[in-house]
Amino acid sequence: MPAKSKAQQKAAGAALSAKRGETKKSDLKGASKEMYESMSEDQLEDFASTKHKGKPEHVKK
Repeated sequence: MPAKSKAQQKAAGAALSAKRGETKKSDLKGASKEMYESMSEDQLEDFASTKHKGKPEHVKK
């Protein structure tokens, strides 16, 4: 499943970094913290690797 916005892609990248032990889990906030807890590393990788060309910065829920 691809990310729908640049913000979602960035949050997934931060969560993925924490899952891999590259950053501290305690540094995560908001969406990235929720993603860390609810998604697998593979799912986060799919979101983070989405091409961001043409994606809006944010998408309303």
